Amino acid sequence: MGLYDYTIYSVIKRNARIYRSRVACISGFQKVTYQQYLERVDRLSCGLLKEGVEKGDRIGVLGQNSLEFFYLYGATAKIGAIMLPINWRLKPEEVEYIISDGSPKIIFFGSEFQDMLMPLMLKFDFVERYYSIGQGGGNFAAFDDLMENDLGYPELDVASGDPYIIIHTAAVDGRPRGAILSQRNLIASNLRAMSSLGLSTKDSNLTMLPLFHIAEIGNSLSIMQAGGLNIILHKFDVDLVLKHIQEDKVTIFTEFSPMLKNLLDKAQEEKCDLSSLKIVMGLDDPNTIKRFEEMTGATFWTGYGQSETTGIVSLAPFSDRPGSAGLPGFMAEIEIMDDYGNILESGKPGEIVIRGPMVFNGYWNLKKENEYTFRDAWHHTGDIGRFESDGYLWYECRKSEKELIKTGGENVYPSEVEKVILEHPMIEEVSVIGIPDKQWGEAIKAVCVLKKQGSLSETDLIEFVSARIARYKKPRYVVFASSLPKMQDGLVDRKKVKADYS
Repeated sequence: MGLYDYTIYSVIKRNARIYRSRVACISGFQKVTYQQYLERVDRLSCGLLKEGVEKGDRIGVLGQNSLEFFYLYGATAKIGAIMLPINWRLKPEEVEYIISDGSPKIIFFGSEFQDMLMPLMLKFDFVERYYSIGQGGGNFAAFDDLMENDLGYPELDVASGDPYIIIHTAAVDGRPRGAILSQRNLIASNLRAMSSLGLSTKDSNLTMLPLFHIAEIGNSLSIMQAGGLNIILHKFDVDLVLKHIQEDKVTIFTEFSPMLKNLLDKAQEEKCDLSSLKIVMGLDDPNTIKRFEEMTGATFWTGYGQSETTGIVSLAPFSDRPGSAGLPGFMAEIEIMDDYGNILESGKPGEIVIRGPMVFNGYWNLKKENEYTFRDAWHHTGDIGRFESDGYLWYECRKSEKELIKTGGENVYPSEVEKVILEHPMIEEVSVIGIPDKQWGEAIKAVCVLKKQGSLSETDLIEFVSARIARYKKPRYVVFASSLPKMQDGLVDRKKVKADYS
């Protein structure tokens, strides 16, 4: 292990040797070759070490996609620090929790998030330095300050199984849980993508999903490991996406509804050439997928995965088995298990369980949750599915203990939204469900019971929620009921609520 291991930094060194002058990244007008990327990762690594960052220290990043974000992923891999990418769509209170939970030594932030971060800084006595991505000023040092050094540090003893990234997933019990991914997890995931999708040096990826999301982290690192090109967009922008597809001959990107529909609408309107596209991955409406494939001749791939499995573990072209979650990919063993730990035969539904080098190291500082998740020597996903005799995996639903709403590519647990709704003085009871939505995949619906003599409008409740948690977690629909159906134990019967109000 250690110096004799193979890490993300090993990938970066290899690429610089064999693809020296090939462009690795484009961001705006900047182009960075693989050799330049290695040099900048090395300089940043030295800068971080001089600032006192040690192996295992967390580095927080609150910012939109950028070259600096890419450099940080490389430098942390080299020195054994741990990236803590923060979802900038969250409310300040949620951001505060993630930072407090991860307790980073250094935080990097985009200038657009300075107003969010400033009021929180006094609460973080564990943060030793704040760096602005771009120009510094005031209490903040500039990112480039870390790049001014003499490269005086040797390569450190870092193992591929060490923690590399902490991604805070949706909150099962009202608080996000930090999934710890290792460099080995990412390398295995990259190899799976390269093998299944046939990625090579000829591929170019649009990095347009946020780099705090496992889907984009995995996609971008897979293209890098294959020696391809990553075109970095700060965020999704239809006009920029179409510009790069045509000018840089983009071959692949990952999306979540309604991104693809918006892109196709604009492309059709402006008669754009999308012929370079080969693969789009994600979750979307079947009609949008059909339209995409007819317009481009490319293939839409879909599958099943989690942050805890370093992204997709089963995948296939959507048209092979519409509605399925694809075939188990390389580097992942998938089974269906009953509540007693027995592996079930094809056709029978049960919990999807997974093991292999893509399965995460566990949740940050959550010993009991880890013991439960990894029982029977498998990672228990909390999702119900089945295998058919042809080997395709079919996702059915979430277990009641881990009911999840997936809206526009973001995970939302009903319990988190319910907790906020119950803070309203007029609400007696609530059950939050996901309902089908053509634009977002699923939409959030709150079924509420008012207190006696209580009065409240749907709009007022939605605004109440959106003021307290990220806007994508607010209910899109609110229904007031006289009561909620209950089970024998007195708990709300979620299945009945969903059947009655979907």
